[in-house]
Amino acid sequence: MHPSQRARIHQQKRVKTQAENSDTYAFFNLLTGPEFLDQVESLLPDHRERLFPPTETLSMFLAQAMSQDRSCQSIVDDAAIKRLMGGLPVCSTHTGAYCQARKRLPLEMISTLTCHTGRMITEHTPNRWHWRGRPVRLVDGATVTLPDTPDNQEVYPQPSSQQAGLGFPLCRLVGIICLASGAVLNSAMGPCQGKGSDEQSLLRSMLDTLESGDILLGDAFYATYFLLCALQKRGIDGVFEQQGARRRSTDFRRGQRLGQRDHVIELCKPKLKPGWMSQTDYDQAPNSLKARELHTGGKILMTTLLCSKRTSKAALKKLYQDRWHVELDLRNIKTTLGMEMLSCRTPAMAEKEIWVYLLAYNLIRLLMAQAAFLADVLPRQLSFKHTLQMWIAWRQSGSGGYDDDKLVGLFILIAQQRVGNRPGRIEPRAVKRRPKPFPLLTKQRSIAQENVRKNGHPKKLK
Repeated sequence: MHPSQRARIHQQKRVKTQAENSDTYAFFNLLTGPEFLDQVESLLPDHRERLFPPTETLSMFLAQAMSQDRSCQSIVDDAAIKRLMGGLPVCSTHTGAYCQARKRLPLEMISTLTCHTGRMITEHTPNRWHWRGRPVRLVDGATVTLPDTPDNQEVYPQPSSQQAGLGFPLCRLVGIICLASGAVLNSAMGPCQGKGSDEQSLLRSMLDTLESGDILLGDAFYATYFLLCALQKRGIDGVFEQQGARRRSTDFRRGQRLGQRDHVIELCKPKLKPGWMSQTDYDQAPNSLKARELHTGGKILMTTLLCSKRTSKAALKKLYQDRWHVELDLRNIKTTLGMEMLSCRTPAMAEKEIWVYLLAYNLIRLLMAQAAFLADVLPRQLSFKHTLQMWIAWRQSGSGGYDDDKLVGLFILIAQQRVGNRPGRIEPRAVKRRPKPFPLLTKQRSIAQENVRKNGHPKKLK
């Protein structure tokens, strides 16, 4: 027998044994437990019996986010076929009723369910999945584009460098993600320009998501004096890459020396109050703050973990390398799930769409956590895309229900595919496949249409 086949059989036996000797669905039962159902019930709006009640509409919206064809027509057609095959009265395949039902879904319901799901996953996370027994939270930002409509442009304007009619509305998104499970704990969004639109402002609106004892891990956008003060006040440690401007002036001969290119320094409060900060908050901020700077892995890190004996330089280097997971998580949300370009034509619906994508992402992470728990591996060792494909196939199979043996089989299949461990991987930020040989649109579409109407299409594409 081939070694890989032997390992696969051994893993299957281990999953079945673990399922028999433990609370098999410690994670999966979260979705059907009384706590979650009570949460859903409390968030349901007042409604009358319709073709698409709120729970059915949200279920269809989630399936739409996970589907390859994300059109409303596709999901309505799917619902019509299911009603036909189930012996229910045939419904119309027009999308109007479904679109109106989506509009009636409260934004607070979707966002609260997303945060609640993420929190439940992390609360049931085994201690061995944490970093030295401490929960680590990742933070990073991304942007998504919206359809080019007047309403979207007003709330989420396109970059000022683009001509009117040639760009797309741009929304900035900042998320707090659990390193152990990959679940989204909270998210904030806003335009990409104007006061309060930067990543730090969006993060500050979510600081209540973090708890005492957490470690916040982020890139150089977050290594600022006032954020470190806010974290320290809440009993939270931070590990960030040093900001570029300060990195050039770092002098390891200063401060309390902990080792080679590793020291503790005292930061002084900036003399100028930031524009986003109230005078009261500025006055209450401490006049100084102790922080640790260290050079490792070609980067200068700043952290509030001051003790080199308790937290070595090598340990911080390994921890900061794990920050890359947030980049992969955002890629899974934007590219694998397809959130890079939203489809809703109003800001209110676009925000709902983003939260539905995040809820769908958390539900896939829930399956991965369950499979990892039973296979005795870390969730980060499993493939998000593989899990998504397995769940879609499970749903399309029409197996229905949550039969114990079938669910164990599903988790075995999810745990089979592992992601490669490639530390220090470097890839060029370029694509090999060439785009279609069409010129870029450099004028408003109405003007371009009029030119084609008068002169026809160009005979040769440049």
